[in-house]
Amino acid sequence: MDLRIAGKVALVTGAGGGLGGAIARALAAEGVRVAAADLHEESARRTVQEIEQAGGEAIAVTMDIAELERLSAHLERIRGAFGDVEILVNNSGGPPPSQASGVDPDVWRRQFDAMVLGLIRLTDLVLPAMRERKWGRVITSTSSGVIAPIPNLGISNALRSTLVGWSKTLAREVAADNVTVNVVLPGRIGTSRIAQLDEAKARREGRSVEAVIEESVRSIPIGRYGRPQEYGDVVTFLASERASYVTGSIVRVDGGYIPSI
Repeated sequence: MDLRIAGKVALVTGAGGGLGGAIARALAAEGVRVAAADLHEESARRTVQEIEQAGGEAIAVTMDIAELERLSAHLERIRGAFGDVEILVNNSGGPPPSQASGVDPDVWRRQFDAMVLGLIRLTDLVLPAMRERKWGRVITSTSSGVIAPIPNLGISNALRSTLVGWSKTLAREVAADNVTVNVVLPGRIGTSRIAQLDEAKARREGRSVEAVIEESVRSIPIGRYGRPQEYGDVVTFLASERASYVTGSIVRVDGGYIPSI
């Protein structure tokens, strides 16, 4: 199937991580020119190198999305290299494990800036060109915790749920301009983030990591952790022309893990 997005320009945040890197590579495989942004320069460059080795086109952008005043400059650099961003994939790193109560207010503020406000501001900066062009895609990666809150991930459950409400509201505002806005949420995808959470749970409960993973896999109907590429492929479809009638949706990539309807 021709996704009809070859030559489009995408910005993927958190592109040095497991999910962000997979998304960036999947888009590049369809001929999309990718700006791979990450807080860590080395991680962004590694993703770019992988894309270029596969014959794709990409640039690395060292970006802290919590630094709102610098976002415009980052976008100018991308515009100078490729043109206006037509596909924006909002993908932020996860906060440290925590309870919902007893968290220092300064921690909430820092995480809100990094996980929510920065992504909203970045979207606001790329939307005018999308709306003027009458074509655009805004895809935000969240967590299964927005549907079924995950124990000991209080900050993540709360702040990522904020992004869901924002995304749904935005989808109605820009739909007439052929700009789609969707949320994608992973279940248990085999990334370093999931490995860290499994290790933290093992320490907290005094069990082996292997036992924690075995228990987790048993809760997934498909019987395994997902592969990052599988997640990237779904995001790439939503970014495509083929998904032009999909907006305001939450798409689960979870192997049947989330039990609710």
